[in-house]
Amino acid sequence: MQNQYITGLAAFVALVLVSLEACVTTPRTAFAEAPGASDCVVLIHGLNRSWRAMQPMAEALHEAGFSTVNVDYPSQAGSVEVLAPLAVNTGLNGCRDAGAKRIHFVTHSIGGILLRYAHQVAPIPDLGRVVMLAPPNQGSEVIDITRNWPTTEIFAGEAGLQLGTDANSIPRQLGPVDFELGVIAGTGSINFFMSAMLPAPNDGKVSVASTRIDGMDDFLVVDNSHHYITESEAVIRNTSYFLKHGMFADSILRASN
Repeated sequence: MQNQYITGLAAFVALVLVSLEACVTTPRTAFAEAPGASDCVVLIHGLNRSWRAMQPMAEALHEAGFSTVNVDYPSQAGSVEVLAPLAVNTGLNGCRDAGAKRIHFVTHSIGGILLRYAHQVAPIPDLGRVVMLAPPNQGSEVIDITRNWPTTEIFAGEAGLQLGTDANSIPRQLGPVDFELGVIAGTGSINFFMSAMLPAPNDGKVSVASTRIDGMDDFLVVDNSHHYITESEAVIRNTSYFLKHGMFADSILRASN
């Protein structure tokens, strides 16, 4: 019993620390310039995460010749309408200040919704290619089910509660994409409780079906969980390939045609 109590307490403390890290009051960036590069990549992390989740991807893209701006924004500090321009414009300004001619994006989870919303409100003229990792493009059934639970608002924040699948949710109000987009969905899960709430296959937070969006150019499914998809070697390799070529190296869309 004592061991179970300690384990539960440790898990609670870990969740609190993650939430505190995600609630920084102002956005920050980790910038890495690639000399001579005209292309820059903005990285936007997911809910309850920080820039650290995207750092392995940022380092790999820098090694591949891209300048990178890894944005750290307060994912629990407001609605999508507030967070979208905050995170996206921070990244755009960082790339433009470095003299980038074309600006790509790599997003995780809600980061993709923030980009879609910001671009719909104020189209980005120098937007290049985009790779979205586990994006709830059609919303997430987890929010539908847990919306009224006492702890949901604490950990999801206002923006997270806007990611349901109903017609009034933010994802469902956004139209088809009008930029080059590759979507990578996961099928692994480390949270079987949440997985049971979702249509199969899913990554523990988002179903594969809900990641799809009209207008996307390529689609890839990997055996990674929602949490760890940003660190996968296969995901990083395919992301870099898409940003350079407009298609995934391991594309399942091209393989099925």
